[in-house]
Parts: sequence; C-alpha cells; structure tokens
Amino acid sequence: METKEIRNHLMEKGLKVTPQRIAILEAITRLKNHPTAEQIIEFIRKNHPNIATGTVYKVLDTFAENGLIKRVKTEKDIMRYDAIIENHHHLYCSHSDRIEDYRDDNLNELLENYFKEKGIPGFKIEDVKLQIIGKFL
Repeated sequence: METKEIRNHLMEKGLKVTPQRIAILEAITRLKNHPTAEQIIEFIRKNHPNIATGTVYKVLDTFAENGLIKRVKTEKDIMRYDAIIENHHHLYCSHSDRIEDYRDDNLNELLENYFKEKGIPGFKIEDVKLQIIGKFL
C-alpha cells in the first residue's frame, strides 16, 4: 500500500493523518506476515526512531476499532495484525507460529449458507473467520 492510499484510508475512516499512523500502517502492509506489535515497532524504528512504543499500541487499537486492520490471535496467545480486511481465513502452523492467508470462495459460500440456514439460536453472527491449524511441510 502506497502512502497516498494509506492517507486516503485514514481520511475515509475520519482519522487524523499523522506520520506515526502512516508509518505503522505502512509497516503492517509491507511486512505481509501478520506481524506482532514488536515486529512493527522494530520495522518502523529503522526510519522513525522516535515513535514511542505506547503510540504504536494505541494506533494499532485505533486501526482495529476502525476496521483498517484485523487482530489475529495465535494459539500461543500472541496478538498479530492483518492489513487484509477482505474476507479470508488463516492457516496457522502450530510448529512455527507462522500464519498464512487462505482464500477459498467455495468455503466462504459453504459457511455462509450453513449459518444462514442453521444459525445459532440467541446469537447474531457478524463474521465467520476460520483458522486452520496444522504444520507447513
């Protein structure tokens, strides 16, 4: 994602465009590996050494609350961040803690139809995210 596109996304969400916010969203999109906050901090400190750790965490929360990124929690309770907000699932390697995006339109349709037909009594489904756990070969 280019800086201009990042600026547009921030403005569309009604968020103030700041160098810190641009740097953080740029880091998430460039790392492409569902980075942790620590990995994001390490990445941005190369060019922005004065960004405070607390600022990064606050910005990540703001981005998640405004739908710019998604939080992805691993089986080891490590919070990771995903810049892809379109519907997709994850392959999680229990051995390496690696997360890969997984897209399958047939699976999406199957899940959507299943819950449309069956539903869950007393519960309104807003989104279905599947995390497939295994080991990469």
